[in-house]
Amino acid sequence: MNNLVIRQADETDIDAIARLEEICFATPWSRESIRQELTENKLAFYVIAELDGEIVGYAGMWLVIDEGHITNVAVLPEHRGKHIASAIIAVMIEFTEGQGIKRFTLEVRSSNEAAKGLYRKFNFKEEGLRKGYYQDNGEDAVIMWRDPSEPLKN
Repeated sequence: MNNLVIRQADETDIDAIARLEEICFATPWSRESIRQELTENKLAFYVIAELDGEIVGYAGMWLVIDEGHITNVAVLPEHRGKHIASAIIAVMIEFTEGQGIKRFTLEVRSSNEAAKGLYRKFNFKEEGLRKGYYQDNGEDAVIMWRDPSEPLKN
């Protein structure tokens, strides 16, 4: 990777995030939902990954008291396998821990072994199941939690 930059997202990134959603997810968030996240949701924290000036990934988190709920992580298919998602998650966790976040959680499709493997790299553990969570096909979501007492495995 030449010039990978991870930065906080702002409202100028709405269209790029909406494009990533359309490409990466079966049930993408609407542009309006993304706009609300970036401009109105005081609990939301989003980061963008730019590679050589192109927005190639993003992730979002809701900061609720001392917990971070990772909402979405997306990387363009042609840029997967370049450790961009790892870089995004590392930056998000390190920054939000500095802001007082103590634990992290997320849901991931039960069939998404690549994503579960990525989250395990950051010491997320499978703690539960949400039956029929995904609207597009009724797939279950695995609930994963990360305890900050365990250091990151970069």
